[in-house]
Amino acid sequence: MKKLSTILILAFLALNVMAQEKSDLPNVTIKNLNGESINVSELNNDGNPFVLTFWATWCSPCVKEHNALSEVYDDWVEETGVKIYSVSIDDSRSTPKIKPFVEGKGWPFEILLDVNKDLARSMNVSVPPHTFLFDGDGKIVYQHTGYFEGAEEELYQEILKIVK
Repeated sequence: MKKLSTILILAFLALNVMAQEKSDLPNVTIKNLNGESINVSELNNDGNPFVLTFWATWCSPCVKEHNALSEVYDDWVEETGVKIYSVSIDDSRSTPKIKPFVEGKGWPFEILLDVNKDLARSMNVSVPPHTFLFDGDGKIVYQHTGYFEGAEEELYQEILKIVK
């Protein structure tokens, strides 16, 4: 019986370690535009790559990046299956403005709200835009900070490395 208990404990610990190694996403809860809680560690794209990009309404380079990504997003989804999660780091005073802002821009991404910047802090994001590319297992394979014209093409090339 003691051996069985030891084996079960070791198996549990091994599974726990494997689960922790599976993803680079922190165990942080934020909200979506509908006010629903989302545990970031559970974000995925059914084994396909996904992008997590941090932005703010007051950040001009962020808006330029999102506009550029919006233009190519449907093609990227069709060609690679990628999904983009867009994380606003606007504070609580600006939160009511985010939904109309996003709808006005027509951005097709899933918008998440990191009002207290818990997620940004846990991922060492200090300045938006900050973009992460995850493989299908939730491992960070690429990231960049800032935006320059053509940065979306660089991101796309990194996505292609994963899917091909």
